[in-house]
Amino acid sequence: MRQSYALHVNGTAYTIEADEDMPLLYALRDDLGLNNPRFGCGLAQCGACTVHLHGQPIRSCVTPVSAVGDGKVVTLAGLGTPEQPHPLQTAFVEEQVPQCGYCINGWIMTAAAFLRDNAKPTDAQIRDALEGLKCRCGTHVAIIRAVKRAAMS
Repeated sequence: MRQSYALHVNGTAYTIEADEDMPLLYALRDDLGLNNPRFGCGLAQCGACTVHLHGQPIRSCVTPVSAVGDGKVVTLAGLGTPEQPHPLQTAFVEEQVPQCGYCINGWIMTAAAFLRDNAKPTDAQIRDALEGLKCRCGTHVAIIRAVKRAAMS
């Protein structure tokens, strides 16, 4: 049964009509027209759909829109702007991480939450924090460099 849901995404309030079990990912992409997060596996295994809810990274492909409540959702587009990019966005460009770019959403959103709580992480801590994310292009080494660069900025 469709219901009305109020969503706060990237600082803007929206109201959508949706079934309670519809994934947040579908609301963000289909109802709000956002280009990120991405649909990857649909099983919370790859991370392409990662967003922040209450400041914590979640997999939006398995999070029902009804579970968001009054939480603040932040997507990759909400981390920074072209004029003021988030340090991770800058570092990913400087380290030339993106190849196909499909997975970047998950890596940056997960790393942003991690770096907020870990200002000077070791390589091992970065690897542990990013465990479970997938990049089929194999840019993992560049991703680690970019996260370290962002941590130093």
